[in-house]
Amino acid sequence: MTDEERLAWLRLARTEQVGPVAFENLVGRYGSAGAVMDALPGLVQRAGRSGPLRIPTRDDARRELDAGHRIGAKLLCACEPAFPYLLAALDPPPPLIWVLGDLAIASRPTAAIVGARVASAGGQKFARGLAAQLGEAGVTVISGLARGIDGAAHQGALPTGTIAVLGGGPDDIYPPEHSALHAQIAERGAIVSESPPGYRAQARDFPRRNRIISGLSLAVVVVEAELRSGSLITARLANEQGREVLAVPGSPLDPRAKGTNDLIRQGAQMCETAEDVLTAIRDMSLRERDPPVWKGPAISDREVDAVRERLAELLSPTPVSRDELVRATGAPVPVVLAALTELALAGRAELLPGGMVAQA
Repeated sequence: MTDEERLAWLRLARTEQVGPVAFENLVGRYGSAGAVMDALPGLVQRAGRSGPLRIPTRDDARRELDAGHRIGAKLLCACEPAFPYLLAALDPPPPLIWVLGDLAIASRPTAAIVGARVASAGGQKFARGLAAQLGEAGVTVISGLARGIDGAAHQGALPTGTIAVLGGGPDDIYPPEHSALHAQIAERGAIVSESPPGYRAQARDFPRRNRIISGLSLAVVVVEAELRSGSLITARLANEQGREVLAVPGSPLDPRAKGTNDLIRQGAQMCETAEDVLTAIRDMSLRERDPPVWKGPAISDREVDAVRERLAELLSPTPVSRDELVRATGAPVPVVLAALTELALAGRAELLPGGMVAQA
């Protein structure tokens, strides 16, 4: 990848209204991020956007790159060989990630251990021991650097290398008391983030963080979780991604066991020992998706113009699948995807995970 194309990938990924779905569709349509950047102004105008789209300048992108280099982080794009293969196989993958440390450990078998921030002493002990045993067995343990179960899992896996996925930038250390742990993980494993250096995490960033945790993992183990827990979101995402979900059973008298016991009731595997996780990884049939092809069939503006407004009429606040929209219009799949992407850029459609689309 040339420096100019890397700059274009970064600019496109940070452009307003461009999420992973739109990014993949746009680069597939035009063949390169640089070509997309040239076409963007005309695209949003044709799609009926009322105001200009916020597009980072080259200088904006260079400043982000410089900020990353200052802290020793590296930017990886989804089309690069060093990008983790499990993450690249997501539908769609995150366009880019910042990495502090050595992400080569993601090429080993991987398992995430997640759970409650306000965790019991017993839960933390279990997570720490499980992570240590998995690490000794050659598994890379992944978590989110939060208080409680996450921190205990990282501590247990430190000797063999662990990966922390952050909602903020790669230098956003939260909670502050995990400063030393953050430094140790960067030295012995890797810190991963979709967010730019210097960015402080907000509540809306954690579902994206959780998607990467599960996306990097063959299996996700939930140790403790209340019924309304971010760890259950990670488990749901793992299930949608075709990864194995395991849960540690607990006392029905402890609210932190309600979420994990409910996962088991819904079909998650029970986790009592490291062998349970190793068996799940060994026996699982991962429904891998081929990495995205960053060059699709040629599509003319005329083809997209012919179907765009029809698609807009078909959309409602209730999400509908892209396949259903293809059937309703009778247009080729690439043309429908291109038109939906233009509507999303114009703020008239919302491209959702799992191939769903809704009116914005």
